[in-house]
Amino acid sequence: MTTLEIPVTTLDGAPTTLGAVLAGRAALIVNVASKCGLTPQYDGLVRLQRTYGERGFTVVGVPCNQFAGQEPGSAEEIAQFCSTTYGVDFPLLEKTEVNGAGRHPLYAELTTTPDASGDTGDVQWNFEKFLLNAGGEVVARFRPRTEPEAPEIVEAVEKLVS
Repeated sequence: MTTLEIPVTTLDGAPTTLGAVLAGRAALIVNVASKCGLTPQYDGLVRLQRTYGERGFTVVGVPCNQFAGQEPGSAEEIAQFCSTTYGVDFPLLEKTEVNGAGRHPLYAELTTTPDASGDTGDVQWNFEKFLLNAGGEVVARFRPRTEPEAPEIVEAVEKLVS
């Protein structure tokens, strides 16, 4: 099974595949949370979406409650928070486990990718980012404290959409 064939469920409960969500676009997949010190990164994610969305790129948010219970809400509460607080207009998947025995198959695949230091393995915290090309290949991994509009992310996205 390729990354694009991995089954996922949208935040509104619709079963699909990652490939259908991406629709041939490059993507930044981010595990998100609404009650985290890093939650303001939504602003940068929305700006990335608006800057590169028409050039074949999308952000995909994956709510996760595994880190200090910082995403406790229901799907409806998450959707409302993202929309009203940050104007999120990119796809959101259902609340997902990114680490441990219940790790979603998508994250089982993503976490095999090394970060800039060469480290693989578990997601460290909310807002860890994985950059995929349009073919679904993971081309970069950015740890949680890397801002969405950091030069290394923008440069990597530019290479994929140019």
